[in-house]
Parts: sequence; C-alpha cells; structure tokens
Amino acid sequence: MMNQIQQELEKLTCIELKKIPEFAVDVKLDPTTAHQSLVVSPDGKKVRDRGSNTDVPNTADGFDMFCSVLGLNGLTSGRAYWEVDVGRKPRWDLGVARRSANRKGQLVLNPEKGFWVVGYYEGKQYKARTAPLVRIPLKGKPRRVGVFVDYEEGLVSFYDVTNQSHIYSFTGCFFGGEICPYFSPNPQKKENNADPLVVCAL
Repeated sequence: MMNQIQQELEKLTCIELKKIPEFAVDVKLDPTTAHQSLVVSPDGKKVRDRGSNTDVPNTADGFDMFCSVLGLNGLTSGRAYWEVDVGRKPRWDLGVARRSANRKGQLVLNPEKGFWVVGYYEGKQYKARTAPLVRIPLKGKPRRVGVFVDYEEGLVSFYDVTNQSHIYSFTGCFFGGEICPYFSPNPQKKENNADPLVVCAL
C-alpha cells in the first residue's frame, strides 16, 4: 500500500511541476543584502563565496555572519516559482525569508525567525531548517531545485526538477509581511564548494 501511495505522490508531483512554471518570476539577487564574503554577478543571477571577506566592507542591510543573500523580488500575495542550479555543490541553502527578518549576528534559520529554508550539508544530508531540524531522505542528488510559494495558502515547496520529484514542503506558514527568495552558497574551504548558485532562466 505504501508503494502505491508513493507512486500516486510521484504522479501528483509531475502534474504540479507542469502547472507551477506558469507562476515563474524573474528572480534577481539583491547585492545590498549579501554577506561581505559573497560575490554577486552583475546580472544578479549568480552568487558564490569568494573564500575571504578581507577588505570588503559589510553593508548596513547585509548579513554579517551568515553567508547569505536575499532576492530583490518581494512577495506579499499570490504565487511565485523559480529554479536554482545547485550543480555538484556539497553545501547550500535555499528558500524564502521575511524581508524584515534579522540579518545580523548568529542567526537561527527557522520559520519562527522568518526563514523557510532547506539545505544540503557535507555532500550527504538534506535537511529542512525547522525546530528541530528535519532530515529529508532523497534517492538522488538534485542538480536543479525548484521553489514554489503560495502566499495565501502559507505554502513553500521544494522540488527536484531533474528527477521530477518533491523534496519538502513547509505548510501552514504565517509569513507576517513581505517575503523574498533566500540563497546561501555556504562558505568554500580551500576551493571546495567554490561553485556558484545560479538562478535559472525559465
């Protein structure tokens, strides 16, 4: 019976992924919110860690401890969808954040603090940043991740676009104001994890 349920869920995911691109938005990164160790491309479509934040000043609106950046696209109603190429990166975080969420100091990334985020860590673990963290079992490694938001429904869903499968959903979300796309390529260590996160054209 469980196998049958899983097959039905996979069919539903395929249907969802065919429908939600109609809500695609042209997401661009906001360099004024970027941590000083991050490099945002001129077109606002790529972000990577430079490996050092020496001689780069922190901005007033930027994250000062977390290797993170927000998107320019704010959402206060309706639906939105975008895709991010995570490639072979061993560490990354994606999702949405409340525009007013704190960006300074040692942050706790969970819905109570205004962050709805999933991540991949050390090349082996997928987790939803809830309290406590929820481990997400996945069969394969997503190379391209889709993020779908339904503001009125309080829904944030993540999809493995390549394998046409569902990764995780935050449901019953209380956004409490404007939300924006959230990205963290995570720090690189000795050129490991140096590849960028890339916002895909749809």
